[in-house]
Amino acid sequence: MYRMLERMPELQPFEGDIRLRMDRYRNKRAQLLQGHDNLVDFANAHLYFGFHRIQGGWVYREWAPGADQVYLTGDFNHWQWTKNPMIRLHNGNWELKLTDRQIKKGSRVMTIVRNGEQLSQHLPLYARRVTQDRVTSSWCCEVWDDQERYPWTDENFSCPGPMFIYEAHVGMSSEEYRIATYREFADHVLPHVQDAGYNTVQLMAIMEHPYYGSFGYQVSNFYAPSSRFGTPEDLKYLVNKAHQMGIRVLLDVVHSHAVANTLEGINLFDGTSYQFFHDGDKGNHPAWGTKCFNYDKPEVLHFLLSNLKYWMTEYHFDGFRFDGVTSMLYHDHGLGSNFNQLSMYFSMNTDVEAVTYLQLANELVHALNPSARTIAEDMSGMPGMCEPIQDGGIGFDARLGMGLPDMWIRLAKDVRDEDWNLGAIWREMTFRNAPTVAYVESHDQALVGDQTMIFRFAGAAMYDQMEKSCHTLVIDRAIALHKMIRLLTLGAGGTAYLTFMGNEFGHPEWIDFPREGNGNSFHYCRRQWSLMSNPDLKYQGLNDFDHDMIHTIRYFHALEEPYPQLRWVHESDHVLAFERGGLLFVFNFDPSRSYVDYAIPVSRGVDYELLFTSDDVRYCGFGLIERNCFCAYTPGMEGNHLMLYLPARTAMLLRPVDLQGSM
Repeated sequence: MYRMLERMPELQPFEGDIRLRMDRYRNKRAQLLQGHDNLVDFANAHLYFGFHRIQGGWVYREWAPGADQVYLTGDFNHWQWTKNPMIRLHNGNWELKLTDRQIKKGSRVMTIVRNGEQLSQHLPLYARRVTQDRVTSSWCCEVWDDQERYPWTDENFSCPGPMFIYEAHVGMSSEEYRIATYREFADHVLPHVQDAGYNTVQLMAIMEHPYYGSFGYQVSNFYAPSSRFGTPEDLKYLVNKAHQMGIRVLLDVVHSHAVANTLEGINLFDGTSYQFFHDGDKGNHPAWGTKCFNYDKPEVLHFLLSNLKYWMTEYHFDGFRFDGVTSMLYHDHGLGSNFNQLSMYFSMNTDVEAVTYLQLANELVHALNPSARTIAEDMSGMPGMCEPIQDGGIGFDARLGMGLPDMWIRLAKDVRDEDWNLGAIWREMTFRNAPTVAYVESHDQALVGDQTMIFRFAGAAMYDQMEKSCHTLVIDRAIALHKMIRLLTLGAGGTAYLTFMGNEFGHPEWIDFPREGNGNSFHYCRRQWSLMSNPDLKYQGLNDFDHDMIHTIRYFHALEEPYPQLRWVHESDHVLAFERGGLLFVFNFDPSRSYVDYAIPVSRGVDYELLFTSDDVRYCGFGLIERNCFCAYTPGMEGNHLMLYLPARTAMLLRPVDLQGSM
């Protein structure tokens, strides 16, 4: 019996299904490794295909088994499509050698494929740099080889401990009305990330994509970092600088689907729909209008696994957030399924080929770097997602707690906070079967058609009532809840924590990329850092709260204890308290009632010290709580209790005086 079944005995009725998955994994792995020692040696497609320097020139190779003939054209031959034919090799591979006199780094090229009498143009499959003409908007590949090594200085980089993730989009990281660059992000945003206490940056929209407004989730060129933000060397500068600051960098990798474009993307490259994707309707994503990979095909696995190795070895990424895992795992892409029965995870609807790919991907990533982290964006709650592969699992390090932001949005939209059910919130926070990245809002919750969490609470009042000297019922409520739900989510919701760039200081409004429908405006596609740095505005107080919250939780290693321990929940009082990592978290969600000498049970009979409270004046609170030591012994009471003053809509964080911490 696999260990996963011992840890989760409720899965024992599906032991046969899990054994079949593991048999598929071993068989597919053996098929791929013919002639290779391990997956690290297998995943080298990028070292063979594409453009590479050779003695006196270049060699260009492609995999196009369905093509009758393949050509290379570009500025080197004055864009004569068929002047430079490639030579057919074995297994559908093609090759062309050119001298340094013919072609050089930076030459602009396209691949021409002939099927019968039909000629079509494409970007090379392994293009490492793809640029868009500002006048014509057409995309083109630039010859790029990384033989000239970047001067990395991160050889001994390590970042142990739980992840505190700063999700970011490079292009919208400037306050100016334009697309920001890799170097600007490295020089201006990374210092803020470091100061804020986050130890992980998760970068979106790095893999090249033709439509900026897709947030990077409709990838066209899997081996090319987006040229909108700069050169490949600029991206390496960003990663290297992050490592110098002690910050790991995760790539938001999109292997769940690909853009349907044929000129910019990999679709129909050799003239067939089944080169990379399933043929027919199965190859089309019904909700996204994109193409779905055939994860059973060895050549597709070679392409995708090599892609992971490429980003880790060439750009030193420390792991991946795998996008769209739910869509991969099920033939119906999880659309309309509520996953309320365990049998739904092991039915005919489950795409076992995708399960095998994810197992292979996790094996490869951790073989390349045992300290690497992988995160699954899976809303289905697939059992075993974060169990070791050898134990019958899929091998991820963590999954996104996607139910948490859904819960907060539902409560913010539909329920008065005085009617929130704290027991239900607690169950949602702590009901998890795997290491979980907890968050209140990521980029998803702020896209156009939606709005940031604080904007849900405050609305238009944010435009003229955010001065520190101003107190209104709407803004005071929004500020208080913004802080409380973040501390609660961080303290109880998972084994890691995530925020999206700017949300730590309550960024208002929403995100909307430049498009025809908004006059191609950058107004909502930027980050207004000046709000945070303005000493007269409450955004600064929210940022200070987030800063102290993250640093305190890290200092006392609270997330290293997997689960919080509930100490008190009282629905009519709207009071919740729990312990984690020795720290005591106390919340009074009542909108109007404050409590004097409220008894909170604690596990230890020692004095407790107040670390901080959401009501501190520094965090735009009212400063009603004094920084006293609290004795856990109360005469006449059985057990250990703290007698606390709990102002309305306030959270407190305390520690036993003998609890030590370290960074």
